[in-house]
Amino acid sequence: MSKLRDALCMLVPSVTVFFAGGCIMILELVASRLVAQDLGSSLYTWTSILGTVLGGLAVGAYLGGRLADRYHPRRALAVFFGLSSAACVAIVVWNNIVGDWAWLWRLPWPAHVFVHVALVLAAPSMLLGTISPVAVKGALDRGLAPGRTVGAIYAWAAAGALAGTFLTGFFLIPQFGCIIVIWAVGAALLAMALLYWVSCLALHLWALLFGALATIGMAPADWAQEAGVGAGLRAPEDPTVVYEDETSYGRVAVRRVSERPDQRTFWEDQFKHSEMVMGDVTNLQCFYTKIYAALTHGVGLQNSRSPARMMVIGGGGYAFPQYLQAQWPGSAVEVIEVDPGVTQAAQEAFGLEQNSAIETVNLDARGHIAQLLRRDGSESVAGRYDFIYGDAIGDYSLPVHLLTREFHDQIAQLLNEKGVYLVNVIDTYESGRMLGAVVHTLEQTFPHVYVVGNRVRLTSLPDTFVVVATATRLEPAEMLSEYSEHAPFWCLDETEIAYLQDKAERRVLTDDHAPVENLLTPVVQQGAVERLARRYFREAVRLRAAGRVGRSIARYREAMELNPSLTIRACSAIGFMRVEQKDLEGAVSAFRKAIVYQTESGLEQTAIAPVHMNLGVLLRRMDRPAEGREHLAEAVKWFRVDIRKNPGSVVVWEWLGDALAIMGDLKGASDALEKAVELAPENPAYYRKLAKALELQRRYDEAIVAARRLVELLKKEDRKAAVEMSQYVEFLEYERVKRRR
Repeated sequence: MSKLRDALCMLVPSVTVFFAGGCIMILELVASRLVAQDLGSSLYTWTSILGTVLGGLAVGAYLGGRLADRYHPRRALAVFFGLSSAACVAIVVWNNIVGDWAWLWRLPWPAHVFVHVALVLAAPSMLLGTISPVAVKGALDRGLAPGRTVGAIYAWAAAGALAGTFLTGFFLIPQFGCIIVIWAVGAALLAMALLYWVSCLALHLWALLFGALATIGMAPADWAQEAGVGAGLRAPEDPTVVYEDETSYGRVAVRRVSERPDQRTFWEDQFKHSEMVMGDVTNLQCFYTKIYAALTHGVGLQNSRSPARMMVIGGGGYAFPQYLQAQWPGSAVEVIEVDPGVTQAAQEAFGLEQNSAIETVNLDARGHIAQLLRRDGSESVAGRYDFIYGDAIGDYSLPVHLLTREFHDQIAQLLNEKGVYLVNVIDTYESGRMLGAVVHTLEQTFPHVYVVGNRVRLTSLPDTFVVVATATRLEPAEMLSEYSEHAPFWCLDETEIAYLQDKAERRVLTDDHAPVENLLTPVVQQGAVERLARRYFREAVRLRAAGRVGRSIARYREAMELNPSLTIRACSAIGFMRVEQKDLEGAVSAFRKAIVYQTESGLEQTAIAPVHMNLGVLLRRMDRPAEGREHLAEAVKWFRVDIRKNPGSVVVWEWLGDALAIMGDLKGASDALEKAVELAPENPAYYRKLAKALELQRRYDEAIVAARRLVELLKKEDRKAAVEMSQYVEFLEYERVKRRR
């Protein structure tokens, strides 16, 4: 009977600490996913998370023990559970706002990570840490044996933590996502508080407030979303997102960069992995993929077009694997992508066909390659691949096991005697420690190692370098120049490569020792500032759409200060806002600032062509035709260069047509607009512009054809506009008859 009584007395404290232990681990794992969106999932991140949680539990245990001696355990538990539910709300709010604090992004990176994590996780860890000592005090007050009681309660707390860990990692996050889980834990903690002290008025008031906060934090209604953003309970909605998902490995998103053409980027957490123009898989957008393509062509496949066997480690958005499949039909393209959610996102929103011939293996690359070597035997798989491309490396979260000498030895076994291994590495030439270590490590396995970068990014800004490793000598510079005469490829010479290796202290990365976080700290620090700049830029866009012009301009300027590479886009936006404000001189100044930045930074001239056109139009409007024509001519020149590189860019054809029309070259304008119509036959704007350009040339027959096609399009969307355009057709027919007379 005594044992039954003791068991019943232990039931409530055991359930309590089991529940609290589970909540601690659920919040720890969920919060790790939330902060990864800003900080990545590196050794620094997990060190800060574990340290913060353990420190919070220690402080909470101390405070809980002190307070348990002063207050009734049941009421103390109610208060602590209620405060813990409030701390869940604080997790969401803190994570949304601390990422925008500029001072935080200027701290040394380890300090930045720790402060961010501590602000998000310290309070809930400390509050939930108070539960166990208070539960112990309540159990001991019932006369239970102290040693056995304390041991049992802490065992149940550990069991709860285990249950919370497995439940969260294997089910909750993949099934529901992070935010819903946090709100659910907060509601459960509040329910536990009410169970312990049902008559507490303050808890009932908090329950009402919690329900209201949860509504504006999760409800899909527009008013709830607006209120949630204002209260910090939601991140501002990104209108460019066309697909988003929370996978077992991170948050995947596809964003639309432009409507015409439909250009999209593929993101994993805060890292952009890929970019492509939908429907045009051969039009590579990311610079490192152009290096991959140039060297693949240069090795000899561009002539023979013979099928090859290619492995891509890391799918990203599958932009480059789709390019390989299109350029070399019949080739075996194998993608090793650990996250099935990435493959699904590529199929849903990034152009990958469901029945694509690309073979996808959803396993970790190291494990898959080791499995190949074990299962088939090293002799049967030796020389299997012509090319292996490494595309799994980010800037915050590095797959260390894919950078070591042991892994490179496995790669070498899979390549044939003329096979090539290409891997991208994010670093800066000024820092160079990570890049130098990768190069030096690859040299332990491959006789020939080359490095290719972007000539225009010789700054402290992070950029992607491609390291090329092979058993045979190559001539990368010749291959790259044959691929594109305009792309600013930079092949590092032996002296520059030696400089990088010296910066890395001739370090060889091994499975036993690969301190990549330390090597990459300066780059991550600068990359973090760039991310904050992009946040400011997106906020500036939203402020402009809301009509808050002054605040928008201020945000654009802050973005430029943090990340000068945003200067062209920011100055262009500021220029347009100045025009809307009738401040034409201010607009001219903004456009000129963009041009000066382009000149000083050495960026491709095509990036500045639209700014030249806008400035030219503005100067003509201000009765400065000579200056205006000069800038319009510059725009036309670089639009033509851009078209030679990207002949399928309908927007550039339209811009070229507009610029030529303004300059009076109507024949050139109509030719450019005809190309735009050919590329985008469903766009009414192109027909309207084409008809007008043909009319001004008195090419009435062609103008009538274009106008009639426009009428047919408008009948599907806007009948009133179709009627007006029909009247325009009648006008053109009248002019044609009159001219023939």
